[in-house]
Amino acid sequence: MTRINIARIFSINLILLLLVGCMENTTEKTTTEASGNNSNIEDTTEINASDSTSEEKETGTESENDSERTTTVDDKEDRGILSEFSSEQIEYARVWLQLGVNQDLDELYARYIPAGEPINPNDETSANYPENVIQLSGSRMIDGSVTYSGNGDGTINVYNVPLRWETNVPEGLDENYMKELTESIIENTELIYVDPGNEEDIITLIELLHIN
Repeated sequence: MTRINIARIFSINLILLLLVGCMENTTEKTTTEASGNNSNIEDTTEINASDSTSEEKETGTESENDSERTTTVDDKEDRGILSEFSSEQIEYARVWLQLGVNQDLDELYARYIPAGEPINPNDETSANYPENVIQLSGSRMIDGSVTYSGNGDGTINVYNVPLRWETNVPEGLDENYMKELTESIIENTELIYVDPGNEEDIITLIELLHIN
């Protein structure tokens, strides 16, 4: 083999080595870029998914709040012009409007009496209230009173109790007289349905109301 041929073979091999090296570098660069692009795509997808979830949560919360506000407004509209007053105020006025002896009041008082209190506080033999009751009364004896407990369904239990008990009990009465009388009051409560009444009349009574 001549020197010329050897030189040609060496040149060809050198060119082949250079070509192979370039191809490997190109392949690695392409693979690296592709990997980077995929990573960017995944990051973008995660960000979009996170944003979407946040928007859904915010939308859901706004919908729930809107629903709550709507419900509240509807409740007030159902009560009409009485919506600015409490349930207790409306109840006391309705009860007196239906059962009060005198409708021409100067003042209307509502007194809470807890269960266990004696029906006649002036007598130690008196039976006790078996439940919480409300006593409504005017500022004068002639106005009368209404003592009752609410059942939460539009009805009340009315106790036939006087506004004031006599402190001087007549002589000769049986020692169990007051005990039996007050027990009879408990056993003979009257169940009454409370009518909604006229709204303007109810407001007039509420304006006279004092709750103790």
